[in-house]
Amino acid sequence: MALRTVSTAVFLTSIVLALYMQRASSSEVNVSQTQPPISDQYLLEFVLNLEYLSAEFFSCGANGRGLDATAPQLTKGGPPPVGGRKANLNPFFQDIFSQFTLIKIGHLRAINGVVKGFPIPLLNISKELFGKIVDDALGQTLRPSFDPYANSLNYLLGAYIISDLAPPGYVGITPQLQNVAVIRAYLYERRNYPVQPYGVNVSELTDRISELANRLGKEGTKSEGIVVPLSQGAEGRIEGNVIGADNDSLAYGKMPGELLRIVYGTSDEHVPGDFYPKGANGRIARSFLSRGT
Repeated sequence: MALRTVSTAVFLTSIVLALYMQRASSSEVNVSQTQPPISDQYLLEFVLNLEYLSAEFFSCGANGRGLDATAPQLTKGGPPPVGGRKANLNPFFQDIFSQFTLIKIGHLRAINGVVKGFPIPLLNISKELFGKIVDDALGQTLRPSFDPYANSLNYLLGAYIISDLAPPGYVGITPQLQNVAVIRAYLYERRNYPVQPYGVNVSELTDRISELANRLGKEGTKSEGIVVPLSQGAEGRIEGNVIGADNDSLAYGKMPGELLRIVYGTSDEHVPGDFYPKGANGRIARSFLSRGT
């Protein structure tokens, strides 16, 4: 029990420390630097929004049911997600994403054990939203629209979208890095697979999705695809990019305002949309919304 208590404390402390990290080159406009200091408690609350999103996506995809059915005590009476459904997964990825669901439930329970938290916000994880995001990333309207629930490869790409556009702000710590690395590694293995029927392969699509995240975030390059130019790879010696990181191979940090600009899909932390139609919850997110009215 003592070891479990220490491990939980390390996990939660790492979340807070990583949320403070903000790495940007001197040539980039860094609007996050104007944000005032934020208390640890409010940062942990903010992380709940992102954990709720990935947990709902994995729970629906693996089980066909959201957290209101698989872990109702953690939703605190909040609404079920819009558009979640069972994904058409092969047995291997069914197992993988079932594990991811349980891992996310554990993260939510750990955070809720430290902060008061809030009801889960309204989340949109519909195939229509993912189709819109992929359209925006590619700069064209696809026919048929991209559906993350259609097959295992599409669901992996949907998980990439969740982890790239809506990453928890503590991606530098080991527990979350493991989840992201698993998704990116499986996609890297399939980097030359075509994403049917769109005339684009997996590597190209991840690159375009990451470019979209960078445009929305307005903080320079903080997201990278699974293959990068040699000069941008680890130590400038390799194109494979299973772990997206900076020149020192350190995971990119993203501050709350930047993350909201991305997950809202509006490039404005004051204007909700996309994954959070009515905005994220908690003091930090709601303070941005109140300033936008």
